[in-house]
Amino acid sequence: MALNRWNKHSLLSFIDSHIINYPTPINLNYMWSFGATAGICLGIQILTGIFLAMHYSSHVDYAFGSVEHIMRDVNNGWLIRYLHANGASMFFIVTYCHIFRGLYFGSYMNPRGALWNSGVIIFLLMMGTGFMGYVLPWGQMSFWGATVITNLASAIPVIGGAVVEWLWGGFAVENPTLNRFFSIHYLLPFVIAGLVFVHLSLLHTAGSNNPLGINKNIDTVSFYPYFYVKDLLAFFVLLTFFSFFVFFFPNYLGHADNYIPANPLVTPAHIVPEWYFLPFYAILRSIPDKLGGVVAMVAAILILLLLPVINTSEIRSSKFRPLYGMAYWFLVSDFLILGWIGQQPVETPYLEVGMIATAFYFLFFLVLFPLIGLIEKEMMRTKM
Repeated sequence: MALNRWNKHSLLSFIDSHIINYPTPINLNYMWSFGATAGICLGIQILTGIFLAMHYSSHVDYAFGSVEHIMRDVNNGWLIRYLHANGASMFFIVTYCHIFRGLYFGSYMNPRGALWNSGVIIFLLMMGTGFMGYVLPWGQMSFWGATVITNLASAIPVIGGAVVEWLWGGFAVENPTLNRFFSIHYLLPFVIAGLVFVHLSLLHTAGSNNPLGINKNIDTVSFYPYFYVKDLLAFFVLLTFFSFFVFFFPNYLGHADNYIPANPLVTPAHIVPEWYFLPFYAILRSIPDKLGGVVAMVAAILILLLLPVINTSEIRSSKFRPLYGMAYWFLVSDFLILGWIGQQPVETPYLEVGMIATAFYFLFFLVLFPLIGLIEKEMMRTKM
């Protein structure tokens, strides 16, 4: 009896119920491998980040030189640095695919609201981690990107100036700023890892979604050995794609100005963030008012938290929702347009295109998203 009780609560029992014999819908496809590959990307970022921190100096006089020291003098330092820098891009690519897959297959619908929102919180922390990591090399784009983004807090009424000074640790982006960003950048991945376990716990409570959006308990098989091989293949595809950038185009996803040491007296001709921030940066710039732009940029992410609440559809998968499917692909196109606009100068016609794309982004979530569900209900009632 005591032995059985021990086995029930042992680590092996946990692995068996959550990994080996976890009931998985039989019709899952490779679109359900993005979650596992995102976890792999997080592990790569944490491991490479730890090794980089051993040689990095978070001081404005030495930060840029310490990165060059890692690249030139540390054994395989170039590889660790390129894995970390390109790993951030891979992490965001996989995460964006994961989010848009969830939007297409209705992963936000009950009883998965808490699961969806935990993923949105992880995404928010990823954005913060990515931004602070971009500052650490202390190149031109690092310095001016930090200056521009932190200055956005000055748009907050009354307390804006004080918030900016608190973020800077003084009256300008200087050594205290770099120290703070390095400390938080090092800490946040471990917070994200903790939230990933919460996310997985909620997933195994609500159960996996599937392409047809049917009851997960209708037809299931154990995760091992039937589905782990799909995640394994997805891992090798990611590894091939990742290696292509690391070994052949390691700087393609970065900005050339970041290989110039930070100079507060020389402003780059065009300040842009990393590519994975560009859609939200375009939304920020498309609003003429500074405070309005900040609110719109933050709302563009937080609006995802509302989806379980404002959803009006009873059909989960877009395979059976032609109206929503059409609107969904317009959203995907709109998001890509916003990414393109984010790297363009703030001038005609890019400004006007950005405004239209921003308007459609919010129109989709606040109007089309609930309205299409109501239209579908009415059509079903009419057919009956």
